[in-house]
Amino acid sequence: MKNRFLSFTEIQTKTASVLPFLLALLYTLYTYKSVNVRNTILFFAAMLLFDMSTTAINNYIDTRTNGRVLEYSRTAARRIIYVMLTVATLAGIALAWFTGPVVLACGAVCFAAGIAYTYGPVAISRMPLGEVVSGIFMGFFIPFLTVYINAPDQSLIFYSRTSWVIQVSFNLMGLLKLFVLTLPAILCIANIMLANNIRDIESDERISRFTLPHYIGMKNALRLFALNYYMAYAAVILMAIFQVLPPYVLVVLASVGFVQKNIAAFRKNFTRPESFRFCIQNFLLIVLPLIVVAGAALFVGM
Repeated sequence: MKNRFLSFTEIQTKTASVLPFLLALLYTLYTYKSVNVRNTILFFAAMLLFDMSTTAINNYIDTRTNGRVLEYSRTAARRIIYVMLTVATLAGIALAWFTGPVVLACGAVCFAAGIAYTYGPVAISRMPLGEVVSGIFMGFFIPFLTVYINAPDQSLIFYSRTSWVIQVSFNLMGLLKLFVLTLPAILCIANIMLANNIRDIESDERISRFTLPHYIGMKNALRLFALNYYMAYAAVILMAIFQVLPPYVLVVLASVGFVQKNIAAFRKNFTRPESFRFCIQNFLLIVLPLIVVAGAALFVGM
């Protein structure tokens, strides 16, 4: 029963949401010296359950056309999805109650994007926007909300209300630093989607699923796959320049040789099912060291 549920929700893929969350949490502790345990637990529960729900919905829909056997009966699968979505929604509403309308608005946008990603007449995952949407919402919005619910007021976005007038203000430096911090995760998560679409391009086209590689061509898709990793390392250099993390964040660059080796291996074997592991390995090779650096910064500092 347990293994079926974990397979149905593809728990092994949740590193793409959990690691950006951990990176942002450690960054918050390092930069703002504050954390709200209640808010963090509520957000983590809502985030993880919603991520599992969208995966389950995607599997529920795709098993109609891809020949995969669903882990549960379709009735049981729907019930599991409804329960996860309900609990995720309740946790999100509770979090918004404690933190305010910014979280409510962001949560609503993320919820709508997550459902539209896998469900509807034209799901985002079946369009050339999948890489962008998955990268931004998992790589940036998860860290943004993690920081926002824990950091002091006016750290990222803040608002004031006088009678019927609402003013929204942005801390541009705080947002810029957060964007630079999350850029490697954004690009690596986008590449996970891109690698999947490159590998499945022929089978996707047979079921009228036209993803980014279909529109830009295989050669350009493989070039973009490599370029995204190079831009991720450029972002690491920017972290040191803008003091997003201490200068020893440059130690992350030590993994570039391993990442380049995986890029070459993916180019050579992208038609094989096992090729997907190369983008997962690269994600871990880049994001995990960032998490270690952020954790070390709490104790070592500059």
